[in-house]
Amino acid sequence: MANIPSLRVLLVEDSSLLAARLAELIRRLPDVDLIGTVETESDALNRVAAATPDVLILDLHLRNGSGFGVLRTLSRAGRQRPKIIILTNFGLPEYRREAETFGVEAFLDKSRDYFRLPSLLTGFARDRAAAQGIS
Repeated sequence: MANIPSLRVLLVEDSSLLAARLAELIRRLPDVDLIGTVETESDALNRVAAATPDVLILDLHLRNGSGFGVLRTLSRAGRQRPKIIILTNFGLPEYRREAETFGVEAFLDKSRDYFRLPSLLTGFARDRAAAQGIS
């Protein structure tokens, strides 16, 4: 996609091992750039404000704070938020329902749905290019 910048992704994950695996996966995707990885709720909110990512991959249980805290704050911010993919070990129905009340684009269980992440991100990049009239 020559005329537009790559899809900018911020990863919010407190497991350094999983964060490294996800970073490797994201870096292999065309037209998708990982702009950073953070481990806490406050760092996530600061990076979203400073870097304005297109997509936020968000774990629900963080080193300090929670993914739900990030969702609550972003919903109150009154400005356009990034697309949000929840990626969690806690794929409980009640967590899914709560996340959906915030309008997340996807809710993925780390153990079952990890493989869906590349297609979601490349789909977001393709949709973004189409919206800007680029094929």
